[in-house]
Order: sequence, then structure tokens, then C-alpha cells
Amino acid sequence: MKVLGFTLTDEHRMVVEAVEDLLRKIRPNRDAYFKAIFEDQYFPDELWDKMAQIGLFGALVPEEYGGTGLGLLAMTLAMETFASQGLGNVLAVLTTMDAMALLRAGSEEQKRHWLPQIAEGKLRLAFAITEPDAGTNSFKMRTLARKEGNTYRVTGQKAWITGVDRADYVLVVARTLPYDTVIEQGLPRTYGLGLFLIDTHAKGLSFRPMDTMGIEGYRQFFLFFDDVEVPEENRIGPEHRGAEVLFDALNPERILVAAMGVGMAEYALTRAAAYAKERRVFGDTPIAAYQAVQHPLAKLKVQQEAARMLTYQAAEAFDRGLPPAEIGIYANMAKYLASETAFEAVDRAIQTHGGNGFVKEYHMIQMLAPARLLKTAPINNEMVLNYIAERVLGMPRSY
Repeated sequence: MKVLGFTLTDEHRMVVEAVEDLLRKIRPNRDAYFKAIFEDQYFPDELWDKMAQIGLFGALVPEEYGGTGLGLLAMTLAMETFASQGLGNVLAVLTTMDAMALLRAGSEEQKRHWLPQIAEGKLRLAFAITEPDAGTNSFKMRTLARKEGNTYRVTGQKAWITGVDRADYVLVVARTLPYDTVIEQGLPRTYGLGLFLIDTHAKGLSFRPMDTMGIEGYRQFFLFFDDVEVPEENRIGPEHRGAEVLFDALNPERILVAAMGVGMAEYALTRAAAYAKERRVFGDTPIAAYQAVQHPLAKLKVQQEAARMLTYQAAEAFDRGLPPAEIGIYANMAKYLASETAFEAVDRAIQTHGGNGFVKEYHMIQMLAPARLLKTAPINNEMVLNYIAERVLGMPRSY
């Protein structure tokens, strides 16, 4: 590993100031937003539009395609700041990672067609890789894209696909060669994958909601592909080599998820400390004066700051253009520590609030499922530890 370091520029600080200014302006509506997000499972369109107005969706898009080109660290700071107010936005993460795939592997024509619309916030993008029988081991997916002339026909099924009902397009990972064929021919298991941008209203594509919890403001779905026609120009990257593009997109996803975890921890710790300074149980002494309350929160603050530094380091590595394998080390470490810290922080905040931690108006209990989800998705923390053991410590593969 390299010691990179990072510097927050004036432009980065301006991004944070713009987000903080927006959050101040919408504060009177926050309770209504929380109700929509946590009770109705609907992320407000108004909030998405305001994010677009301050240029957040153009952070990774170069100026020549209508963006600001500020980079992943800028978007990381923005996502952390939103999450610190309980307003994490998973579809913004997915839209950003899909834009990254386009930017890194799309043709010039594709970039000029898609990127300006993404930068303006006019396109919302979902991502579909997981299947009922192909989760952690995604290479064994069965969804197949058969090429016929200049068209692909996609058949198969995906599961746990977030926000596809709110998205305009979904970036689908499908087999362009069946897994068994790849193995029989002695090809790398990463070969024979394709990435396709598919209109969510395409003929033959249907989806059914899953009864899940954990995604603030968005639902998850089963996707069914019944001979869905996809034009060749909607394939992102070289034929059969979509895995190469995928790694360019997955690293930003993990970094932005880590940023949300850091922000979520900030939300929980700030609320817990404020409550503890006001709550009095024995006499006139606030419970914040008790070490049994102080020490767990202080320890988590140390962990949160470490997670923040790792997350910024990962984003800086991406912005510097390090190889995906190197970025992946920082991205996975950041995702691990941020997710573990976020869950512990929310859990401890609920404990600090006592019975009030379970009262909805305090907006703590609703955060528990989203915080817990970060330990499982977009990759579970056990697989992250496997990755670190192998790539950093040089230990043998365990699976």
C-alpha cells in the first residue's frame, strides 16, 4: 500500500458549503422528508431536484460533457454531508457509479448522449448484478444476453435491485457467454460478461417489489427479462469484457457507501450527545456526565474519524487515477470500517436515548436497518476481510 495523503481544495470546501446551505434551507421540511423516506419508502423528488440544481450529479462528469469534473472526493464529501442529516440517497450512489462506467469505458457517442443528462440530474440510473442464486459469486450469474446482429436479447432474472421503479435506465450485468461455456473453454471466469444500459420501460422487462427494509426512501425488486431487446450501442465497454468496466464502477460505489456510513455515524453521535446533555435522571446531573455514556460515544467518534480518513484516501486514490486493484484496497477498507462504525453508532445512540430511542419522532430507530444493511451490501464485510487478507497480507484464498 502507498501512503497517499489528500488535500481538501477550495472547490471541495465550496461543495460542502453548498450542501450545508441547501440543508439549512430545507430544514423546515425535514420531518416531511423523514416521513416520506422512512414511512412511505419514497425519496422525495424535490430533494433530488435540489441536489441536481447545485451540480452534484456532475461531480464526476468532465466539463466537456456538461459536468463540473470536481471528482469523486467532491461527491464523497457531498454524500457524507447529506447522510449526516439523515438524508442518504442510495440512487444517487448508483447513478454516480453507472456514470463512472460510461466515463471510463463508453464510446465518445455514448458519453455525449448520456453524460450531460446525468450531470443535469435528468436521468436516474439503477444497477442490476445480483441474482437469486448468484450473489457474492456474481460470476455464476445466469442472465444471458445473446447477440443477434446489432441487437442483444436478454433473458433471466435479477434480485435485490434498488430503486428500479424510480430509475429511467438500469445498468445490467449479464452473461454474453454462459458460465459453463467459459469454464469448458478454459477462459477466465471474468470473461463473457457484458454491461448494458436498459430502459426501465423496455418491452419484456418487468419487476416485482420485494418485502425488504433498509434502503432509505427506495424499494428493492425482482427483475424479469423476457427476451428484452437491447441495441448494441447500449452495451458499455468491449464485448465479453464487461468485468473490466465493472471494477471501475464498483470502487466508487463502495467509496460512496463508506461516505454514507461516515455521515450516518455523524448523525447518530451528534443526536446522542445532544440528548445526553439534556437528559437528567438522578438529580440535576445530565447523563452526559456519566462515563458509561461518554466513553462508548467517544470511542465511536475515534472510529468514525478513522473511517472518514480512509474514505477520503480512497476517493483521492480514485481521482489520482490509481489502478483499480490499488483503489480497491482503500475502498474496501473504508467500506468495512465505515459500515461497522455506522451500525455501532446508531445502536449506541438508541441506547443513549433509552426508551425514547424507540420513539419514531426522535428519528433514531428508523436508522437501525439502513445502518445494518451497510455491513451486508453492496458487499458483505466477511468478503471484504477476505479481500484484505489476500491482497494486503498475502494470505491464501479461503473460498
